[in-house]
Amino acid sequence: MNKSAIVKPYQEKTYQEGNVYCRYNGNAMDDFSPEMLNSQYWQDKKAITGSAQGRGTTWFVQYDTLNSKSKSNQQWVLRHYFRGGLIGKIINDEYFFTGQENTRAVREYELLNILQALELPAPKPIACRVTKKGLLYQADLLSSRIENAEDLVAALSKGELTEDVWREIGKVIRRFHDAGIYHHDLNSHNILLDNNNKVWLIDFDRGDQRTVSSAWQQVNISRLLRSFEKEKNKLAVFHWTKDHWNMLLEGYLLVS
Repeated sequence: MNKSAIVKPYQEKTYQEGNVYCRYNGNAMDDFSPEMLNSQYWQDKKAITGSAQGRGTTWFVQYDTLNSKSKSNQQWVLRHYFRGGLIGKIINDEYFFTGQENTRAVREYELLNILQALELPAPKPIACRVTKKGLLYQADLLSSRIENAEDLVAALSKGELTEDVWREIGKVIRRFHDAGIYHHDLNSHNILLDNNNKVWLIDFDRGDQRTVSSAWQQVNISRLLRSFEKEKNKLAVFHWTKDHWNMLLEGYLLVS
């Protein structure tokens, strides 16, 4: 990750005690506790507002405070990092520790900072936690929730998108690419539309900022196409065709 490009728009703070290391956004809260990275903390406060299933459960939580230094009633997303693939069946949620800066949570938290500094439509970083266990670690991330939004799979299961929206999706992806932002898992679940048809990208685990190159950009685009094709074959109702894909590409190529 190109750390020289990071201009943090938030007051970042760190917390470390024993084997627990955290970073958090001091502008979002000033009552931080590492327990906020546990779903049980929010369940005890009856502050769970929803969830989504992937490799594990992603929790939607509501942060309320009367403290005047913090904005009240913030909607956040809490995610615990899980491995995928065959190795994930053996080592479910643990990774080899090679330094805090190399952990999945810290890298994604830092990348979200970069995206905010670049004013790209992505979640805000709230907090991350790394818990060491000998040579291994576990990780968690809190980020802001995009309000009144749904992913493209949900939207396309309901109806068609207009040509303008498809082109806007392409334009937004191109903005990220022009800024050197590599999205490791660019798929139809990780692109959101809010109720104003604003396009957002989410889930930047294993993403990075790198030198602009058509090689990795094409990898991103090809992965997204495979994602649409997969959902088309899997779902009984999915309003997507190659014509829609061509509209997306038109938007992508229009950005200079």
